[in-house]
Amino acid sequence: MRVAIVGATGAVGHELLRVLEQSTLNFDELQLYASPRSAGRTLTFAGRELPVQATPEGAIDADVILASAGGSISKALAPAWVAGGAVVIDNSSAFRYDPEVPLVVPEVNGDAALAHRGIIANPNCTTAIAAVAVAPLHRAFGVRRMIVSTYQATSGAGQKGMDELLTQTHRVLHGQEAGAEVFAYPIPFNVIPQIDAFGENGYTREEMKVVWETRKIIGDESLRISCTAVRIPTLRTHAEAITLELERPATPEQARELLRAAAGVEVRDDPASQLYPMPLTATGKYDVEVGRIRSSLVFEGGLDLFVAGDQLLKGAALNAVQIAEYLQQRGALRGRVAG
Repeated sequence: MRVAIVGATGAVGHELLRVLEQSTLNFDELQLYASPRSAGRTLTFAGRELPVQATPEGAIDADVILASAGGSISKALAPAWVAGGAVVIDNSSAFRYDPEVPLVVPEVNGDAALAHRGIIANPNCTTAIAAVAVAPLHRAFGVRRMIVSTYQATSGAGQKGMDELLTQTHRVLHGQEAGAEVFAYPIPFNVIPQIDAFGENGYTREEMKVVWETRKIIGDESLRISCTAVRIPTLRTHAEAITLELERPATPEQARELLRAAAGVEVRDDPASQLYPMPLTATGKYDVEVGRIRSSLVFEGGLDLFVAGDQLLKGAALNAVQIAEYLQQRGALRGRVAG
């Protein structure tokens, strides 16, 4: 059983290595690929130094490819990887909206992965985090409308985004003027209500990703969703305030009980003890924290909640590895026969 990571030297690539070390995925060989400028480096996995190779133009001799090198790379090369016999779990947006490609969060729609034709898409990080919390409520009570406001970490823009937060914060704290290269404006001590480009409807592509992808993952195209995506000056872990209008009324107590039993969720909800989801506590955690669960003051019988999930884990690397684990557990991944 051979596993390959394409984009191994990026922020998500590093997390893939860490997650694979702890995963239940049974494999014999790990191959690492990245851009030509990163070729020749080594990365540590399970106490061993593994070489990084330049991503080839054609097939990769692997059974599973975890791709996190960007949409253009995946779009150009994934068909060749599939033709070479690999199952591709892609972390970019290249295939998410293709009706022939399953978009999967294992806790929500894992069985969709079994219908793949060689490529399985990993959702946008914001969508994955929200879906883990909202899907159990949708199954039990039916979500009619969903309003989301996000508080997204600089990790959403990759390692360069995190580096810009650190370097520009250092400048400000030393009396210098902050600049901006990765983001539209300086990020230290600021929030920026734009992630990705604006569309004709006034929403950014990041905001529309939440709409399109949540519907596809939950399997309900009638779900009405509105999102405002905001970049904030934290390193990693996205947080989201979510308001739900429900088809069947629910109390906060019912929601808490349901979410405590839900896979991938940690209910962190005791305001009297100042216990609620935060990037500070959710960073590095596999589960999505859910709290501030309360009755909506706008939608009768509806709910308001706050969630926080590590963007590099459940929003990216962890979800990808969980998809591979899901396939293997159901006998849908088989290594190659020697000779």
